Amino acid sequence: MLKKISLLGLTCLLSSSLLAQKPALIPAPTKAIYPQGAYALNKSIIIAGPKNEALATSYAYLTDKLTRIAGRKVQWLYDQGSVASLAAIRFKLNPTADASLGNEGYQLVSDVKGVQITANKPVGLFYGIQTLLQLLPKELESAQPVTGVAWKVPYANISDSPRFAWRGMMLDVSRHFFTKEEVKRFIDEMVAYKYNVLHWHLTDDEGWRVEIKSFPNLTVKGAYNVKKEGHFTDFSKPLPNEPRTYGGFYTQEDIKEIVKYGQDRFVNIMPEIDVPGHSMAAIASYPELSCTPDAVNYQVISGEPFIDWSHGHPEALQDNTLCPANEKVYTFLDKVMGEVSSLFPFEYIHMGGDECPKNYWDKNPQILAMRKELGLKNSQEVQAHFVRRLEKIITSKGKRMMGWDEILEGGGLPKSTAVMSWRGMDGGIQAAKAGHEVIMTPNNHVYIDLMQGDKAIEPPVYKTVRLRDSYAFEPVPAGVDAKLVKGGQANLWSEQLFNYRHLQYMTYPRSFAIAEALWSEPANRNWDNFIGRVEAHMARFDVAQKKYAPSMYEPIIAVKRNTNGELMVQLSTEISGLTIHYSFDHSFPDQFYPEAKGSVIVPKDATVMKIVTYRGNKAMGRTIDLTINDMIKRAK
Repeated sequence: MLKKISLLGLTCLLSSSLLAQKPALIPAPTKAIYPQGAYALNKSIIIAGPKNEALATSYAYLTDKLTRIAGRKVQWLYDQGSVASLAAIRFKLNPTADASLGNEGYQLVSDVKGVQITANKPVGLFYGIQTLLQLLPKELESAQPVTGVAWKVPYANISDSPRFAWRGMMLDVSRHFFTKEEVKRFIDEMVAYKYNVLHWHLTDDEGWRVEIKSFPNLTVKGAYNVKKEGHFTDFSKPLPNEPRTYGGFYTQEDIKEIVKYGQDRFVNIMPEIDVPGHSMAAIASYPELSCTPDAVNYQVISGEPFIDWSHGHPEALQDNTLCPANEKVYTFLDKVMGEVSSLFPFEYIHMGGDECPKNYWDKNPQILAMRKELGLKNSQEVQAHFVRRLEKIITSKGKRMMGWDEILEGGGLPKSTAVMSWRGMDGGIQAAKAGHEVIMTPNNHVYIDLMQGDKAIEPPVYKTVRLRDSYAFEPVPAGVDAKLVKGGQANLWSEQLFNYRHLQYMTYPRSFAIAEALWSEPANRNWDNFIGRVEAHMARFDVAQKKYAPSMYEPIIAVKRNTNGELMVQLSTEISGLTIHYSFDHSFPDQFYPEAKGSVIVPKDATVMKIVTYRGNKAMGRTIDLTINDMIKRAK
């Protein structure tokens, strides 16, 4: 009898605990109170809101989710305040602005009367809708109608606004081309987590992706290379007879369509035309843009090695730079930037400026003559001269210029130019102290193309950025005027992205962490709480059949030798609540195998260590095979 009472008490306690769980919102809102209870959506519901063209897409998306997936019958009332009380969901624009909400903030109240979302601007209502969608059951993410679900909105009182105005994601479509529909999908997925800037990397050595009518060969030739499979940058050099059919580009009509698609979702799109380096696609199309006579033989790069990084800086094996001493280059850029500026209404154009090899410049007669004429001391000052000329071109088109932090080198950068700091935070600190606006994108926190778990199991890249590294991102370093830090962004380079499924794998869950760093106040951020919310969103992704990485469940591995020369493996976890189990006999460990606590000494005859994590009786991570040869390399 006592056991039955105890079990009944435990059941009640668990039920109470589950009811008391807070909604798993990402990013965490500024202020939120969750009273006990939930508002149930009837089979037929009324939604009231202002008739506003800027909200048409948002309204349509919400209606589709509620009708097609949740099976609700929806009726809209527009600008009918006298009967708005009949509505289950109500949208309202403040007649007098609430200063605490700013331009993008919103207030969401869910109670016995239904759901009301209030904002100063349409964009605030849009973000309120994103929060409402997250409050609804995970089954809403299904692509097909779902039955048997209690469609309820938990009671909530949320007042929310972003910490930073610039909450960006960069998508590189140059190394691997993503279709117009895939770019739209990327926009849809980023706005769900309140990102508002798409930095679109449109040109590089491997492909020129935007139609320029003044220079048609940029897309006739520059948009295509040879399809290879394997590890990018290790591919064999293409043979002359291999077809150059892999790639693609966006017509100007495509660009306009995607820009409008972003605008309908309150996303600004910033194009990047990467110069003077990273320009092989342009040079292969128009060799006269190069300083190097052999450029007439150049082809668009297909992933074969052509930059030497062994010196700690890039040295080109083929000259992939536009020639700063050639006036044709500035005529080219004037026309390109003119067409680009007409396609993108956003105030910024990104000119790249990163990783520009200068070994060809150091010996080129044209550039050496220009250095002498202009009193430039070295090739870095040559690039600074190029950047200043390009800034005048971009400004003449009514735009502002932005570039990677290398554009600070050589001096003389116009104050109106914004700097994107990617090599850590130092470039951003230097730029802000010089009065430049800054976007923080440090590669050790927000480069989501890098490995996110152990190299024994992740697709190989040169560096690891774990989920915890991304969650530790703080855009405003000490001693910097916060007003000059516009925000930050996640950067997704596509050297190793061969398809959209892998794009999702690399993006999630790290982009959740970066979204929270850019939207939420630091006081509202907590690692363990965040992980609980991440797991809830992974469950939503499972319903949506979106891909994500399970790397946070997998162990952090360190190898060293003890004083006896034996190999020792130190295993730890990124998140709490996991146990680590292992074997050395080629069998597959489970929760009944030895648990790794502290250092594990490797038997002298072992050839492989298999490692897996568990939470209770459930395997959480993938099984990792750590070979002895790998251990020996790590221990050095």
